[in-house]
Amino acid sequence: MYDIVVVGGGPAGMTAAIYARRAGKTVLVLEALSCGGQILNTPDIENYPVEAHISGYDFSQKVYEQAKGLGAEFAFEKAVELREQDGAKVVVTPKGTYTAKAVILATGSENRKLGVEDEDRLVGRGVSYCATCDGNFYRNKVVAVVGGGNTALEDALYMADIAKTVYLIHRRDSFRGEETTVRRLKEKGNVTFVYNSNVTKLIAEKRLKAIEVTNKLDGSVQTIELNGLFVAVGRVPENQNFANVVKLDEAGYVVAGEDCHTGTEGVFVAGDNRAKALRQLVTATADGAMAATEAVKYVNSL
Repeated sequence: MYDIVVVGGGPAGMTAAIYARRAGKTVLVLEALSCGGQILNTPDIENYPVEAHISGYDFSQKVYEQAKGLGAEFAFEKAVELREQDGAKVVVTPKGTYTAKAVILATGSENRKLGVEDEDRLVGRGVSYCATCDGNFYRNKVVAVVGGGNTALEDALYMADIAKTVYLIHRRDSFRGEETTVRRLKEKGNVTFVYNSNVTKLIAEKRLKAIEVTNKLDGSVQTIELNGLFVAVGRVPENQNFANVVKLDEAGYVVAGEDCHTGTEGVFVAGDNRAKALRQLVTATADGAMAATEAVKYVNSL
């Protein structure tokens, strides 16, 4: 029986572990893959207070080491179910079950797909969702990045230093991401902006050879020959396994306020899988601190 089980080892989950351990509670963090989550793919974090430049990997390692040093336990297993039993919370993984007085859901989100034919087949054969992971395979080649948020802008900027040509394709005429990154991209001589357009077809044999892009305003279609396509069109919250316990909104995010209470007694939420206006590293860690603080109050009240 743990005091608190944290589901998810990203910045929110690991911060929650730090705060819960500092409050003297026993803590287990369950992480399906590797600690850090989405931030692992960020080559340079520039907007987190204290450190002007740090890679997502280095940041994640520091937080992980801090949580471990305080005594938090980690198990690399995917939580597939959460249920209540005899007044306690039971988290189920393919390897077994873990019982806790309180649970913090910090599962984050996964890549949203374009939804075009052959997309799954071509993953690793020209289609990627991580520029920092796969970008070096396309050195001095032609690539495209799809999306309009910070991830897409950062991917395009990263690839501009590697690839021969980068097409940045966005379905609107302006970007949601930070204006400073947009300005940097416009200063690059090898970045072409394709506005008001969607990727509607992947052209391939064994590997991706080209894409068809359809303009939303006039319906015109252009074919872009390329070697790689990086998809950065948003994220999908990983909450499906817990829909029986917590309320989700129409987009699949856990409904909770700034206090991170889910409405289910003893179950809290933190990070990108929570319904909120801003999803950034700093808000993820803030959520982790708040969720842990509230979970500690709950455990103390039992």
